Amino acid sequence: MELSPRQKNILDMVIRDYIESARPVSSQYLEKRYDFGICPATIRNEMQKLTDLGYLCQPHTSAGRVPTDKGYRLFVDSLIDSPSRLVVSLDLEAGQTIDQEFEDLFRLANSLTRSLAQASSSLVLGYLRREDVLLKEGWEDLLQNPEFAEKEIIGDFIDYLSYLEDNVKHYKGEPGLGIDIGLESRFPKAQEFAALTFICQPSEDEEVVLSIVGPKRMAYERNIALTDQVIKLFENF
Repeated sequence: MELSPRQKNILDMVIRDYIESARPVSSQYLEKRYDFGICPATIRNEMQKLTDLGYLCQPHTSAGRVPTDKGYRLFVDSLIDSPSRLVVSLDLEAGQTIDQEFEDLFRLANSLTRSLAQASSSLVLGYLRREDVLLKEGWEDLLQNPEFAEKEIIGDFIDYLSYLEDNVKHYKGEPGLGIDIGLESRFPKAQEFAALTFICQPSEDEEVVLSIVGPKRMAYERNIALTDQVIKLFENF
């Protein structure tokens, strides 16, 4: 069933607010914060329809709604298809120019991995395929997310990370961006996580796989913009 423009707008606002706050979003909250031009009862009805259609879920009977994998997928696809995608800049380590970095692929991959981790506040994997070297940066910022207050979530993430480390080594995606949200990855402990993975080729015989990993409630718009910047960086060299 195709969502109406109003339903898409409400879903977009719910997801953006949940990403920002990490708290379930209620119809009362939406009505106070945004001017949808409709009455509160209509907002409640539309959120219920989005829940019935599988785009939102209600963790507790009296709580607000949170996005499902299906909801995030529609949101992410709309970001990718948007003609006015967010543009961000990515700074490499201080004191290094991009020309200097490209003289040493390991140094470049290390700098990109660290810079992406800082800019995304996520864990970033960087894999140099020819050298068979795996880099990891960003643990400190990642663990500040409220999802990781639960020991069970940390345990699931460690298992998911082991899966991803193997995945990036065998990643065969086309140049561009691959996004796995929750159980789209088919890994049973990935329910609360997401990964944005892409391949860069600085030369014909060199390949770098980068993956931004974090909670499913990650800042997709910013992270997609960061991957755009890195892909463009490699296309220019």
